[in-house]
Amino acid sequence: MQSNWSVDTKSQTLMKAMLLRTSSSGTEQQVSIIGKLIFLVLGVAILSLSAHFKVPFYPVPMTLQTLVVLLIGMSYGLHLGGATILSYLLLGAFGAPVFSGGVGFVYLVGPTGGYLAGFFVSAVVLGFLTERGMGQNWITSAVLAVIGTVIIYALGLSWLSSIIGFEKAIQFGLMPFVFGDCLKIVIVTLSIPLAWKLLERLR
Repeated sequence: MQSNWSVDTKSQTLMKAMLLRTSSSGTEQQVSIIGKLIFLVLGVAILSLSAHFKVPFYPVPMTLQTLVVLLIGMSYGLHLGGATILSYLLLGAFGAPVFSGGVGFVYLVGPTGGYLAGFFVSAVVLGFLTERGMGQNWITSAVLAVIGTVIIYALGLSWLSSIIGFEKAIQFGLMPFVFGDCLKIVIVTLSIPLAWKLLERLR
């Protein structure tokens, strides 16, 4: 017999589908607050760790954070994805060593501040679109990954331009990262639909 958890996957996030998969009856009511908190803490932890796997460029270091942000947005959904990124930003603002090159509120308004804001906006937008059925196949997954990346760079470069000028912002805040971010887009494009397929096989 097919379990109820897979009936409405097009309106579910990957995280919710995973939680429903582990429940006995597969009802949405059993997606517990504890389960969501576990995913939130896990997301913040992974995002924090990804900030410290970096190539030290200035003024913007190269990290794995954009990859993690895209994955969180496309698997957590609007509310949990936004809450996870916001929790990460608040931890850093209050002094926790979760950022790639500094701590505190001052770091949030520094050269990388726009990118950090982009993390939040990107996760929220991707979560919103994911909850409407996008991201479960290769094409829509690629579209979402590109949209999320563009949002991060749009906000990041806008803020960085106000500090060092537009030409230098492009030179130091975009060009060194193009190849790496293209690889990240490919990884996200392949991994999210694959995760959905694996869940479908386990139903």
